[in-house]
Amino acid sequence: MRVLKSLNLRGWLLVGTAACGVVLAGAVATFGSPARAGASLEERKLPMKFGWVSCEPNCRGWVSAVGIITADTPKDFDDFARGRQLGGATVVLDSSGGSVNDAITLGRRFRNLGLLTTVGTTLQNSGGKSGRPAVASEAYCESMCVFLLLAGKKRYVPEAAHVRVHQIWMGDRADDAKAASYTAQDLMIVERDIGRLAKYTFDMGGAGDLLSLALNVPPWEDLHELDAAELKFTNLVTTDLVADVLPHVDVTAPAMAELAPKTQARFGEEPEPQPAKSTKTAEAVVPTGGVAAPAVAPQK
Repeated sequence: MRVLKSLNLRGWLLVGTAACGVVLAGAVATFGSPARAGASLEERKLPMKFGWVSCEPNCRGWVSAVGIITADTPKDFDDFARGRQLGGATVVLDSSGGSVNDAITLGRRFRNLGLLTTVGTTLQNSGGKSGRPAVASEAYCESMCVFLLLAGKKRYVPEAAHVRVHQIWMGDRADDAKAASYTAQDLMIVERDIGRLAKYTFDMGGAGDLLSLALNVPPWEDLHELDAAELKFTNLVTTDLVADVLPHVDVTAPAMAELAPKTQARFGEEPEPQPAKSTKTAEAVVPTGGVAAPAVAPQK
């Protein structure tokens, strides 16, 4: 998560790409090839894109949401949703985070539509007898993506998922946060945005523990990955059944050999092409406008 120097934008970062990667064990568990995983990693660094994935006749389909939440993302979602009957649909997230206030706006859109949420990477034409799309386990939901996950009316996080959180910080000073200087205006902005994030968290049914976990991790430390117990007591998970968010999706159990790279990534080893652990700051900071810009989540 390095702030792109070319952007040089001011704004708060939910520092750390809280990898909200979820393995959809029960709905999809097909594993992508290394090439596909690498492509997904690159897509996660770009502005968020939405797509409708159809898997009829046996399932309704889902919304794929991949990339960084920017100032344009809420409007992009509105454009995507126009003319579609999305009420009650599932959003499959694969994101490194992004703008705090824009993520809050998008999350409220999700909740107003009664959307369900989970994490994964959509694979088109995944092979097998049906050749239907599937949701792969190698995905990350980092930083403000965790709060988009929270927006789901029902929320499923598979056992092998990576859900990571970090503090918010000024985007142009997250690379060397200790050495940077800060003004009273800066403190006002961060306190304002923490307040907005807190209200949103409680409105979405999240627990204060989620904020506590995130706000206790400074930008010079690695992201904190939520374990199964933390996913429960923060209320990020509302169901243990993948069928509650992705019904009638073919289930392909992963081979034991394929589980090793994920286990390594979870404990800090470095399988390719998926980085084992997130960096300390976002790779991209999206414009949020103005001096009192909304918070932005760092990308990996």
